[in-house]
Amino acid sequence: MQNPYFATGISFLFPQVHTPINSSFFFKKFFILISMNVDLRTAEKKIEEIGFLDIEIDPALDLFEEIAKLKKEKNAVVLAHYYQEPDIQDVADYIGDSLGLAQEAARTEADVIVFAGVHFMAETAKILNPDKKVLLPDLKAGCSLSDSCPPPIFKQFREKHPDHLVISYVNCSAGIKALSDIICTSSNARQIVESLPLDQGIIFAPDKNLGAYINKITGRNMVLWNGACMVHEIFSFEKITRLKVRHPDAKLIAHPECEDHILKIADFIGSTTQLLKYTQSENTQSFIVATEAGILHQMQQKSPGKTFIAAPPDNACACNDCPHMKLNTLEKLYLCMKYDQPEVLLEEDVRIAAKRPIDRMLEMSKQLGL
Repeated sequence: MQNPYFATGISFLFPQVHTPINSSFFFKKFFILISMNVDLRTAEKKIEEIGFLDIEIDPALDLFEEIAKLKKEKNAVVLAHYYQEPDIQDVADYIGDSLGLAQEAARTEADVIVFAGVHFMAETAKILNPDKKVLLPDLKAGCSLSDSCPPPIFKQFREKHPDHLVISYVNCSAGIKALSDIICTSSNARQIVESLPLDQGIIFAPDKNLGAYINKITGRNMVLWNGACMVHEIFSFEKITRLKVRHPDAKLIAHPECEDHILKIADFIGSTTQLLKYTQSENTQSFIVATEAGILHQMQQKSPGKTFIAAPPDNACACNDCPHMKLNTLEKLYLCMKYDQPEVLLEEDVRIAAKRPIDRMLEMSKQLGL
């Protein structure tokens, strides 16, 4: 027999319920809800420490289906970088390089932007969309290149060159963007630099390899900040040379963040998007790819009959993955969409200052037809 006091309590808590309630069923559901709330509160407290929501997921869940549902329910869009793991690329609404992602973030009409990339990319989306919620599956997904340029030290560096414009590669923090005049990406850096007067002094930050490459192909003498990407700096010249001997018909394609000795032997140099397009347009059937290995998933999808070989790094690993990019997982992506966190937030004065050079880049890219 149902406990009348229990029924009265249910009526008090849920006055819209008029049908008899099975107490054991109710208590089971009630304790499940309480447990979920406790798990969530515990996980929320640990976000700052570990970077993500550490909540157990039912292994029977179809995460692809659940993420698709959450997109519709929350009017959310998933933007993913080419370096993300294949599962994340497969659920993304847009996949691209830094320029494409910035352009997509600027024009999206979604209420929630879920950025499957690294922290500076999500910051860029928030800079462009202050009224939208921007989520990042793992706040610890940083960037070695961005970390190599601390804003307080860079501010002092800039003050030594008062007549120079600052062009900063998008792979930098919001603090560095706020100290910049123009932002660029590897897709538009050359055109942006070439659009400026020849006598204009330029500081280029934070990537010294990309800056040196732009100096070389434009004949400029930009002042370079001494920063670099850990992924693109560890390619082995010797191992790549041996690969080229074993695969004489393969073309070596490289990102301009690579060191000069790698770029000198490359058959083609370009941004991730440019590398992808090159592999599609060339009749060559095999490529050695000197950039983060995540791009190979898109290359294989676009050209299934071709062979793509990840250029080996100068260590014991057989591949070349960015450890920061790979912190994001499909599970973390699902959890951040379900619970709307971790959320990327910025101080408004920093956001406004950082937006100006990004707007300038987007406008210049539009004028240059990029």
